[in-house]
Amino acid sequence: MSAPSAPLGLYVHWPYCARICPYCDFNVYRAKGRDTAPLLEAMLADLARWREITGPRDLVSVHFGGGTPSLMEPAQIEAVLETAGRLFGLAPGAEIGLEANPAEKARFAGIRAAGVERLSLGVQALDDESLARLGRDHGTAGALEAMAAAQALFPRVSIDLIYAREGQSVEAWEAELTRALGFGLDHLSLYQLTIEPGTAFAKRAERGALLAPPEETAAAMFEVTQTLTQAAGLDPYEISNHARGRAHQSRHNRLYWTGADWIGIGPGAHSRIGAPRTGGRLGASALDRPERYVEGAAKGTAQAMETISALEDAQERVLMGLRLAEGFDRAALRAATGHDVDEAEAQRFARQGLLVLEGERARLTRAGRLYADGLAVALAPGG
Repeated sequence: MSAPSAPLGLYVHWPYCARICPYCDFNVYRAKGRDTAPLLEAMLADLARWREITGPRDLVSVHFGGGTPSLMEPAQIEAVLETAGRLFGLAPGAEIGLEANPAEKARFAGIRAAGVERLSLGVQALDDESLARLGRDHGTAGALEAMAAAQALFPRVSIDLIYAREGQSVEAWEAELTRALGFGLDHLSLYQLTIEPGTAFAKRAERGALLAPPEETAAAMFEVTQTLTQAAGLDPYEISNHARGRAHQSRHNRLYWTGADWIGIGPGAHSRIGAPRTGGRLGASALDRPERYVEGAAKGTAQAMETISALEDAQERVLMGLRLAEGFDRAALRAATGHDVDEAEAQRFARQGLLVLEGERARLTRAGRLYADGLAVALAPGG
């Protein structure tokens, strides 16, 4: 396992939502009529089990995701944080983040009082027609009110927006993003809409009832996104994430992108700890259905454990590391996994202007970022 001093994050998956958005492929369930007390108890028991596995390690971040964790009662959030602090300890300046629905702005004060300092607000769009198509339960006015409330309460606020929506033009996205940037936020997560298998959007697309913009339009929107955010002082430190300097970047998400360690609790949560060269990287997936997870936590079997091979770990590190503007260090990749990128492919992509090789560091160019996933598959060892 990793040394106790290595950074460790905690991901908390709250699976319940007031409604299921048609583009979402996460492990989510309707909240209506649910008794959430057994789930909270199971998550705390699962967290204690993780402490037995990892040993004493301070947490550098705790991130509440989902689902809609802003549906959690403040006392439930506080219970998770108190238990995490007691079992592990929170490192000085630990990032405590939570993903929130703008429709729940009345809960924000309680969430802040529970200990959350970074709020990620799922705005998704700034026009009512698009919000309705996306299945959101808030309108533009509600989103703006929620942003104002969040900025008044939380030291760090980010918003999510989705672009390349059905019927959206490049000009419309430019105007929408310009408006969002005008609120002076220090972090924006800007995602291109993808039609994920099994979602309601996928079913509509199969029937021809949902038409995404052409690839060239989506690419133009990506270029607009990079230009406008950089002009506003928000660096594109990751393909979809933009921050005003390192201090405002998502410290928790950087654990994923840099191949660091994190543990996950809650139905369907994933975990990665350790390194193959030092005894095997441990991966885990929590049971996905809330009822099964609750039963499993009572028996100590809520998590399905597996050993991630050095090759698999290297492939993950390349896939995630290329998402960062800084790329990844090949020497660190070799040290952690014993594997390196495909040199011939790396040189080919460099000649094509898609990849920059600077000493041991490999990073995508702005043009390369449009093809990040495909380039990662080609570059990864064994790909």
